[in-house]
Amino acid sequence: MATAAATLLLLLFLTAAASAWEMNIRLPTEMLNGGEAVVAPVIHALRPLLGSGGQLAARAGVACDSWRLGVEAHNVIGWKTVPARCEGYVGHYMLGGHYRRDSAVVVDEAVAYAESLQLAGNGKEIWVFDIDETSLSNLPYYAKHGFGATLYNDTSFREYVAEGSAPALPETRRLYRRLLQLGVKPVFLTGRTEDQRNITVTNLRRQGYSGWMELLLKPAVHAAGELQGSAVAYKSGERQKLEDAGFTIVGNIGDQWSDILGTPEGARTFKLPDPMYYIG
Repeated sequence: MATAAATLLLLLFLTAAASAWEMNIRLPTEMLNGGEAVVAPVIHALRPLLGSGGQLAARAGVACDSWRLGVEAHNVIGWKTVPARCEGYVGHYMLGGHYRRDSAVVVDEAVAYAESLQLAGNGKEIWVFDIDETSLSNLPYYAKHGFGATLYNDTSFREYVAEGSAPALPETRRLYRRLLQLGVKPVFLTGRTEDQRNITVTNLRRQGYSGWMELLLKPAVHAAGELQGSAVAYKSGERQKLEDAGFTIVGNIGDQWSDILGTPEGARTFKLPDPMYYIG
């Protein structure tokens, strides 16, 4: 009887704590070279649940965790928005510890691979980085737009990019800095456009990125808010130009499959998690 009463009291305590516990979730504050502190913005006030949202999905009777797995495995493709029923699940995944842990696993593997390379040291070995949801995080924007559950709006997203306020994804920045130490030259290859070059450079530098070899952007040509041609064709074409110029792509990292598909991909590719949007 005493055990049952104690269990009941514990359940009541946990229920009350879960309903009352709210926090402002930030990416961690870090120090840049020179001692300047980068204070990450408050992204979203979210009432945390146990785990990364699996219980939320189960209570709603949907399999949002399975949907996310399908996305990351490139089995679910061509989707325009996160399913409405999965908005909360994706939000908790992105803002909780799960997303950061998954990103850390990818970057740990990338760092271990980079450190194992027998580099020629000829200045021709490069590593290709995507920007959005790879080097910089747009969570402050997507937290206000349903974590991908609302249809993408090119105008509002470009307004956000123009602020130059996107925080770094710390895991990717750790890889970036290690590559510089090893003598591998970083190249940014992004779907952003030439008219966004200055603010992109500013944003990258604010977030502790420096010393890259190239920043490759698309021409500033829009049609109904979309750029002509697929991302796979554009990015693989730019990588081919780099190889034709005599560079060796020792690594390639992005959050979209379109960042790492298409010949030449690079000697090894790394896919970061991103269940908020799809680019084909």
